[in-house]
Amino acid sequence: MEIVIPISHAGETLSRQVYSGLRQAILAGNFGAGARLPATRDLAEQLGISRTVVLLAYEQLLSEGFVVGRGGSGTYVAEALCGGAPRGMEKQSARIRLSRFGTAAAAMGASVESPRPRAKMLRYDFAYGRSDIEVFPFEMWRRLLLKHSRMARVRELDYGPASGSLALREAICVHLRRSRAVVCEPSEVIVVNGSQQALDLVTRVLVERGDRVAIEDPHYNGTREVLRAAGARLVGVPVDGEGLRTDRLPEKVRVVFVTPSHQFPTGVIMPLSRRLALLEWARKNKAVIVENDHDGEFHYEGRPLESLQGLDREGRIVYVGTFSRTVFPALRIGYLIVPKSLAETFTAAKWLNDLHSATLEQETLAEFVTNGMFERHLRRLRRRNTARREALMEAVGKYLGDRVAVTGDGSGAHIVLWSKARVVEAEVMAAAAARGVGIYGMAHCYLKRPKRSAFVLGYSRMNEREIREGIRLLREVF
Repeated sequence: MEIVIPISHAGETLSRQVYSGLRQAILAGNFGAGARLPATRDLAEQLGISRTVVLLAYEQLLSEGFVVGRGGSGTYVAEALCGGAPRGMEKQSARIRLSRFGTAAAAMGASVESPRPRAKMLRYDFAYGRSDIEVFPFEMWRRLLLKHSRMARVRELDYGPASGSLALREAICVHLRRSRAVVCEPSEVIVVNGSQQALDLVTRVLVERGDRVAIEDPHYNGTREVLRAAGARLVGVPVDGEGLRTDRLPEKVRVVFVTPSHQFPTGVIMPLSRRLALLEWARKNKAVIVENDHDGEFHYEGRPLESLQGLDREGRIVYVGTFSRTVFPALRIGYLIVPKSLAETFTAAKWLNDLHSATLEQETLAEFVTNGMFERHLRRLRRRNTARREALMEAVGKYLGDRVAVTGDGSGAHIVLWSKARVVEAEVMAAAAARGVGIYGMAHCYLKRPKRSAFVLGYSRMNEREIREGIRLLREVF
């Protein structure tokens, strides 16, 4: 048993220091009632002091009733201390001054982690932003992970490159070129711990306190709060049926954050004409576009539009992607595709943030993507999501009819129900929850109070029967 007791050769005697350290550990509950203290010889060896010094400390504890000695067995904490630390010994909570970032983080406590986990599980929970973990081939993943764990040479388990595993960066490039028409090279890819770290790094590198930054309104609150914590001045740009309104983009804005392939949260898709207008605005204003392609892998009608990044000819786009929606969230692997001129800067920012992402998981994911397993998994996901989406839209038409309008059904894994009647968001959510149905309001996605009430319904973790029954129960709510 090891115990840490700071020893100083100046000031109090050594035996008094050992006594004080043990007494404090007992009062703090580190040694419970009846717990055995280290043997005096062992403790003396750990602390590098004479055994006599430790014996003197134990004798003091014994005389004060903190411990009892048992012949031939050792020294034990007295049973009388079973009530824990005496009154008045509890640690106080000091008032510690926070930084600007700390103050911002404290203020946003109620708005992060969205949608929040419910205290009570609901039978029909239309949670959004989740991957379908039931269909993921975990057995295959375990075999690949075990293989890389066994084969890894010792030096490969040292600190890795800040930009990420070369094998994974190459695999990401090949996949994105084919599936999203992204123009990139491995040297432009930065592997990160999910898209949230990507947004944080973008903000750290490109946004100065006081800078004007444009965001969609409504928008992903994770983007908003990162920018607020950095002290940016947010400019909300309205969203209509074709995404961010480029005609309402202001001048003198350094960065604009957009979700063109499946606007979050409304789910609308930005057409080609508006994408070109956005690129032209960025060129004229010398601005950077941050494209968050969080749901770009899921498209259901017509030919999917290529990424905005694939249309860029000036190197003004930072592209954000993640495997959380397609593999499983706990993996925490995402990526940034940055212009060549920024690759070295973003790599340094990643190193400053956390050195690098976990190596074994990166190597496993690289093989998963390269060997075609990821693409096969995506095809299964798309088939399942297509069937669920069809069941959802059919049920909405049958049970809710003209009481709601729907957006977001063309791509992604959630839709939005816009109530045509004037309703109170919290009351509708509570009424739905009382019937065992989880739906999620959209008010927190706006900079100001919205004029209409809308509700986000994800469908990636429910089967068709559950979806139909959940919507049937919502008929009583709307």
